[in-house]
Amino acid sequence: MLTGQKRKFAQALMSGSSQAEAARKAGYSEKTARSQGSRLAKDPDIIAFISKKRGAEVIADQAVSEPDDLPKVVNRTVKEFDDPLEFLKAVMNDVSEETDVRKDAAKAMLPYLHPKKGEGGKKDARHAAAKVAATGSKFGAMAPPKLVVNNKG
Repeated sequence: MLTGQKRKFAQALMSGSSQAEAARKAGYSEKTARSQGSRLAKDPDIIAFISKKRGAEVIADQAVSEPDDLPKVVNRTVKEFDDPLEFLKAVMNDVSEETDVRKDAAKAMLPYLHPKKGEGGKKDARHAAAKVAATGSKFGAMAPPKLVVNNKG
């Protein structure tokens, strides 16, 4: 799996930095940069990421099952969306986007679709519980009287 540091290392390596310099740019310490750069340059995830970004064909095992019909995704810019929820849905469903980006979009959508329990606050919950108890009990407050006004003379 490609972590944030590995991604930074691969991007620095693709921009022309040496292995040690790319390791420093990725956030590794000065003391271990040479050995980390050498180790990371041989990492299969980083090699696959670099070859994917450069357009080279990555040799991989056959997929166990492929979906019959892939959803048609149109690359859109952020300005085309009025609702941020629609934008997050589009990013989440975009097959060409990286998995981590799609996961982050799904996580960002969660509060809109499934609010946390108890988000209303203590006072709101207490008020709602009191209302339920008052309406269902014979000892609760009675409804106010209904006044009938007859304005006919």
